[in-house]
Amino acid sequence: MLVVLVVTIVIAAVGVMLAIRAAVPDPQPVTTENVTIDVPEGPGSARQVHLDATMYRPAVTPAPAVLVAHGFGGSKKSVSTEATALARRGFVVLAWSARGFGASTGQIGLDSPDYEVADARALVDWLAKRPEVVRDGPGDPRVGVTGASYGGALALLLAGTDRRVDALVPEITWNDLSQALFPNAASPAPIPAATPAAGSFAPDGVFKRDWAGYFFGAGPAGPGGLCGRFRPQVCAAYVQAATTGGPTPEIMDLLRGSSPAMVAGNITAPTLLIQGEHDTLFGLDQADATARQLASAGTPLKVIWYAGGHDGGEPDAALQEQVGTWLDYHLRRIGEDPGTGFDYQVPGIFGTRGGVAHRTVHVPAYPGLDGVPVQRRELALHGGPQPVVRPPGGSPAALSSLPGLSAALPTGATSLDGVAMDLPGQTATFSTDPLPDPLEVAGASQIRLQVAAAPNGITPPPTEGAVLFVKLYDVGPDGRRTLPGGAVAPVRIGPLAADGAPTEFTVTLAGVVRPIQAGHRLEVAVTTTDRGYALPPQPGGYTVSLAPDGRLAAPVVPGEQAASPLPVVQLAGLGALTALVVALGGFAALRRRHAEDADPALTDVPLVVSGLTKRYPGGLTAVDDLSFRVEHGQVLGLLGPNGAGKTTVLRMLMGLVRPTGGELRAFGHRVSAGSPVLSRIGSFVEGPGFLPHLTGAANLRLYWAATGRPAADAGIEEALEIAGLGHAVHRRVATYSQGMRQRLAIAQAMLGKPDLLVLDEPTNGLDPPQIHAMREVLRDYAARGATVLVSSHLLAEVEQTCSHVVVMHRGRLVAAGTVAEIVAAAGVGVDGVDARHQLEEAFLQLVGQGAIE
Repeated sequence: MLVVLVVTIVIAAVGVMLAIRAAVPDPQPVTTENVTIDVPEGPGSARQVHLDATMYRPAVTPAPAVLVAHGFGGSKKSVSTEATALARRGFVVLAWSARGFGASTGQIGLDSPDYEVADARALVDWLAKRPEVVRDGPGDPRVGVTGASYGGALALLLAGTDRRVDALVPEITWNDLSQALFPNAASPAPIPAATPAAGSFAPDGVFKRDWAGYFFGAGPAGPGGLCGRFRPQVCAAYVQAATTGGPTPEIMDLLRGSSPAMVAGNITAPTLLIQGEHDTLFGLDQADATARQLASAGTPLKVIWYAGGHDGGEPDAALQEQVGTWLDYHLRRIGEDPGTGFDYQVPGIFGTRGGVAHRTVHVPAYPGLDGVPVQRRELALHGGPQPVVRPPGGSPAALSSLPGLSAALPTGATSLDGVAMDLPGQTATFSTDPLPDPLEVAGASQIRLQVAAAPNGITPPPTEGAVLFVKLYDVGPDGRRTLPGGAVAPVRIGPLAADGAPTEFTVTLAGVVRPIQAGHRLEVAVTTTDRGYALPPQPGGYTVSLAPDGRLAAPVVPGEQAASPLPVVQLAGLGALTALVVALGGFAALRRRHAEDADPALTDVPLVVSGLTKRYPGGLTAVDDLSFRVEHGQVLGLLGPNGAGKTTVLRMLMGLVRPTGGELRAFGHRVSAGSPVLSRIGSFVEGPGFLPHLTGAANLRLYWAATGRPAADAGIEEALEIAGLGHAVHRRVATYSQGMRQRLAIAQAMLGKPDLLVLDEPTNGLDPPQIHAMREVLRDYAARGATVLVSSHLLAEVEQTCSHVVVMHRGRLVAAGTVAEIVAAAGVGVDGVDARHQLEEAFLQLVGQGAIE
């Protein structure tokens, strides 16, 4: 399993929001009012639908208004957090449950212009009559609209049909719903891709069965049986598509009618368009199409691709802050101009798994819209003609992603890149040579392929056509294959020649953002099945080959890094999932905020823990009113049985977990995510993590370079001496034993000579001579005036290494003091107790024998 090198701690969006709030006083509480707004049931209907809504009123009115639309399957409650945040900024916010959802009546029409979009226009009318809302003219409230997915499409559709909308922020949504649910990435001729993620949008696509089923199942139940609260036309379209697997003109017309593509050319309101890079439902091609249409209308536009989406998570607090800033400027007319252009997030060089940091690249204009063609790097592919078969019924089928599963993933898991699985006999592969230098793919790559009908031994050659699925893998030197974002490009081509002559076509692969490291290969896989799509039931056989000009053309979007990094924490390990997050703004304000938090009386004290508490949902209290103090020069051992809360304390000390109550102060400064004081702390928590294909020395140098601090401050040679690995520092880490990795991780934590060193189980995997050497290293380190905090369950080692001890049990403090004081307090150290085991005896008396059984 690949272990990721840890380079810096998360400077989360929460820290940025704190920085921004530092400059202004806390807003007054927001008041809410639940209202029912009646709208016509449909065109020309005298019947009414009752929309359940909540108005969020800011402290000062009148104020501009913002409509906040929820996603599919949600309700007004789903967006209460966003609505409250916007109201605290000074907006009147109206959140409502769309018809057919929550407590609203009516039937779901999939953002139909005659139903949901007409409802939204009626809400604008309602706001125009409210005294709390600023008006730009009679019947014209100053109003913005934002929403994600289902709500994002509604935002675009409303802005395209109602000129009263003054600003909008659609997120992770579609441009053409017919193409989103029936994609076809094949085109007979080469496609000039002027923009980075332009899709082919070819007709006769392949049905996204799993995603459609997931959302149809998410529709609220109702008296309509199978159809629930869907409009009959919507239900009938789904049933037909799910049954036949193919589109009909009626289905496509229905879906196009609910598509922003039909009205995007009418939008003039400034638009912040946000799309996810991990989204197999509404890919980057959907936002790319919207961006082209808005640009053609002269709409002020900024596009952001972020490392999330329907498969990867919601926008984080920092991105939501950009949403607020956009609306502040264009509605409240305050703040700096957020500008236009294009930002995209690039996964850190250590991978794209959950918790791994990203950096943001800024480009002055969305590529291709400024008249400059998108750069593409062409790569030669290798691989001859290969036979593939589709089994009867399409089973077993290849796996690319798991639609809808991201909602059930643990916090911090941001993608399912590693879930892909192709099946032998069903897959043809074509690969590049190992890359001599890194490549950053940003958008949709293209390739020319040939497919010919081939006998399968059961039925005649499938001349009616072929359904195939094309993917782009990142393949490491060890053969590990990663499918970025679970992205797949379905193609339907045909008819095929009965004589076996090949049909040539261009495939526009799914848009991704992926840094490919030097030494890695790109691999194109062409499969006959994918469990996320409707498959032809009959078996089929094909021969797949590269076209004569079948090179891979990968889009590259150069730009500038959007911000400079804030101070970093030296953090080794952290469960092999780490963070490298650049500052998102507000640096000066953040520094002021932390300066104000400083306690002058504690500036010389390495660590003070006061009333620290951490409770989790469900009633679990991991840390309960914990207080202790660590002085200069101490080697303090944090002891406790499993589940005592030791690791939670260390996580809060690193700013990774926010306390429920109390605080930690390091050198007088309150610790939180992004605290500058964290740069004075070096840590090794929860196991070492390194790049296995690099040497030990190279890992340390790469880690220090990533901090952005001067190389002269690293003390790498001294750290390598501490590691005691000898010539092994020049070997690849993949060859290291657990003990060697442990020593390298501790050396990494000591880079830069931090004032406070925090180590979690530092002697795990070490043999007795190494443990003795480590003991001397920690004592010498503390003797120079630094401080060491060690969490360990090896009581004898703590007794021989540590000058002071804190004992925890069930989240609470049991005892604290010098080793001698702890032993004396427990009444140990008298007759019959070996001096080497006095702390162990004291520990057992303090927490009880049962605590460690």
